Amino acid sequence: MLHIYLTRHGETEWNIQNRLQGWKDSPLTSKGINDAKALSQKISAIRFQSIYSSPSMRALNTAKILSGENDIPIFLDENLREINFGDWEGKTKSEITERFEKEFSSLWESPSAYNHLPHNGESLKNVRKRVEEVLKNIIETNKDGNVLIVTHAVIVATIIAYFKNSPIEKLWDIPFVHGTCLTHIEIDVENELLNLKLLCDTAHLQES
Repeated sequence: MLHIYLTRHGETEWNIQNRLQGWKDSPLTSKGINDAKALSQKISAIRFQSIYSSPSMRALNTAKILSGENDIPIFLDENLREINFGDWEGKTKSEITERFEKEFSSLWESPSAYNHLPHNGESLKNVRKRVEEVLKNIIETNKDGNVLIVTHAVIVATIIAYFKNSPIEKLWDIPFVHGTCLTHIEIDVENELLNLKLLCDTAHLQES
């Protein structure tokens, strides 16, 4: 049995400022670091054979905290980067809606209608494609055991949608993807069986 644990990076400076990050980056806040430490405590009893992380520093630094004192290899994969928001990156949500209200609102409210072209962004179809690539690689490389994926909000939602076989329109039909929320997916690779055991759980944040 393969157990995939999936989380989003901890809170960042730009999260607080309501700035879109995408492929750009900003440091973890003290809350982001503490939340990652709380998750690290929650999963401390799990023996991970590997961690797969987005190369963005906010994700990689979260992954390092989650590895704790354990010598777990961390593999960086470009396919785990956040969706590329193009010209929106570094801008606040209010700045974006001034010019692109329709495009921005559709991303969250009606994803199948999302138009990435006006702001030179990445399509959700392309995000889905690269998510499929990295997941197939992870499953082929790890037939059983425990692996951890550290990535970003849109990618977390896309991974869950992939396993649920949900269309793009239902991308956000899940609990809110908080920083360091935890999803646990159990896969019987041989018999192609799947069980979503935990979905965007934040119990460790309420306990910390």
